[in-house]
Amino acid sequence: MLRGLKILVAEDERGIRLLITRVLADAGAAVTAVASGGEAFQSFTRARPDVLLSDIRMPGGDGYELIRQVRALPAGDGGRTPAVAISASVGEDEIPKILASGFDRFVRKPFEAAELRAIVGAVAGRRPA
Repeated sequence: MLRGLKILVAEDERGIRLLITRVLADAGAAVTAVASGGEAFQSFTRARPDVLLSDIRMPGGDGYELIRQVRALPAGDGGRTPAVAISASVGEDEIPKILASGFDRFVRKPFEAAELRAIVGAVAGRRPA
């Protein structure tokens, strides 16, 4: 379902970062994973991923700052790259803010592997196999 997609994951919690990487790689994606928003933007501009998956709350640049930087890029440089926010620590009232900031979808942690793969596939325009 995700075969051939390049996905950039920004997640500060090592265990969750490894889990997300495994879930997406097992579905055929090529995953680059970093631990902060600052690292993510540098990786984004170098790797030009097909999908960005970012935690909202991270040290070294949060998800809001990261998506602002990405959306400020010209479309040809990745400014319209599909982006999914993930978090365990936001209330229902913050989800509209997350989506208004430039993320296309939101996934609450903990998540099911199938749910994460389906959402990433959907924002990338992939249909389930």
